[in-house]
Amino acid sequence: MPLSAVLKPRTISKLFLAIEQSEGVGARVRRSIGTSRLRNFSPFLLLDHFFVSGNAGFPDHGHIGQETITYLIHGQVDHEDFTGSAGTIDEGDLQFMTAGRGIVHAEMPRPQKDGSPVVGLQLWVDLPEKLKESEPRYRDLRKDEIPIVRPSDKVEIKVISGESHGVESVKDLAYTPVWMIDATIKPGGSVSQPLPEGWNAFAYVLDGDVVCGTTVAKQYNNIAFARDGDGVELSVPDSYDKTARVAIVAGQVLDQEVVQYGPFVATSKEKIYQAMMDYQNTTNAFERAKNWESKIGKRIQ
Repeated sequence: MPLSAVLKPRTISKLFLAIEQSEGVGARVRRSIGTSRLRNFSPFLLLDHFFVSGNAGFPDHGHIGQETITYLIHGQVDHEDFTGSAGTIDEGDLQFMTAGRGIVHAEMPRPQKDGSPVVGLQLWVDLPEKLKESEPRYRDLRKDEIPIVRPSDKVEIKVISGESHGVESVKDLAYTPVWMIDATIKPGGSVSQPLPEGWNAFAYVLDGDVVCGTTVAKQYNNIAFARDGDGVELSVPDSYDKTARVAIVAGQVLDQEVVQYGPFVATSKEKIYQAMMDYQNTTNAFERAKNWESKIGKRIQ
């Protein structure tokens, strides 16, 4: 039975290549959300596919009014912030961080002994206005906590957040409802993934090529979907010689204004100006930033 007989697939609204650019100190990212091609795709604010080699990273910086989801594909990343929280996520792990009313932290990938880059995805998600004043919090999701489902011998799906083929993820990872699926598809395989009605959704191709309808999406392509249909369908034809890996992500649309200045996100210009002043003056949410410096950020001199 064809997949379309059981699921009405969403149509593609945009398909484009994530262009490589510099970010942080010495890091390289392919940014697909948060550019002129796709901006404020509620609740998504930014998607970076990062590649960090050598003594480089993201030293001390602030966030406000959003959540970040970091998915580590290769290597290790150390984290430290002004609340005293510190730790490391390893290959296959995720960190869900709620910045809320404000946080200052550092994220520093560890140089790999073999010289390979540390690779991962970082997704910024807007917070509902009523939760923007929440206290900062973290939830590390370890690789062995992520359920895996294999609907066929050609498909493996990691259910990071949400549900796939009747398998549910760990609950309460973030405030803003987001589903995230990591699908590996061998030639001859296909994925039919239902998604919540009315949510925005995209698929980012980490490796290989995938077919969506009659469209071929290549490595580093982002497929942004319209809100029609029940879900998404992706496949790798038998004729292809390479396995594909794709992240399928959906999030609940927030009915609110988005005013963003880098990692500061609010619902009005006035609130952004106030947040910038508080950050510069170490007041309100940023008192703990006064005279604080991370240890890991000092790796870059």
